[in-house]
Amino acid sequence: MTVRVVIADDHPMYRYGLRSVLDASPEVEVVGEAADGAELLALVARTAPDVVLTDLSMPRLPGIAAIDELARRRPGLGVLVLTMHEDDASLFGALRAGARGYLLKGADHEEIVRAVLAVAGGDAVYGGAVARRVVDALTRPAPRAQALPGLTGREREVLELLAAGLPTGQIARRLALSDKTVRNHVSAVLTKLQVPDRAAAVARARDAGLGRP
Repeated sequence: MTVRVVIADDHPMYRYGLRSVLDASPEVEVVGEAADGAELLALVARTAPDVVLTDLSMPRLPGIAAIDELARRRPGLGVLVLTMHEDDASLFGALRAGARGYLLKGADHEEIVRAVLAVAGGDAVYGGAVARRVVDALTRPAPRAQALPGLTGREREVLELLAAGLPTGQIARRLALSDKTVRNHVSAVLTKLQVPDRAAAVARARDAGLGRP
């Protein structure tokens, strides 16, 4: 059976090259292309692909938010991320949202095709450097959760990015949130940590090992 794939990336030439790679495989059929997250959702609803191959940085609806929505609408859909973003917030944000694979742009043609087929078959796929970081995250000790008790997972993500020196706007884009939502999370963090301002929250976070620049 042919694996039906939808491609999502905001760069037309990259989509063209990616489609050429996939079309060269007799096991893959590209059934559509999207230039942003909102277009991706509509395209998936219309074409019912087996796999979505998507970037994270896209207009209108960021990739992580689109992945989260796809997981809600079509839980069995295989989502493979192909992106330039190597940071932990992007990687683990995409995986938490429901992505089944994560490759970095620069992966060769054969690796991309193999990953698409593997994700279609229900496997999880990570590029070499990404796989090492996933393993590290799963095997490293986790005293962080006890170091700052009471924070939700999202509040901890916001605090870690804040401690890494990111402003509100960049945190919002990384986590696919609005600026207002990020500010609300920061306010909740200050209250739970019982600190007067962001600087004090950052100091607490770094003492706990979070957000090293």
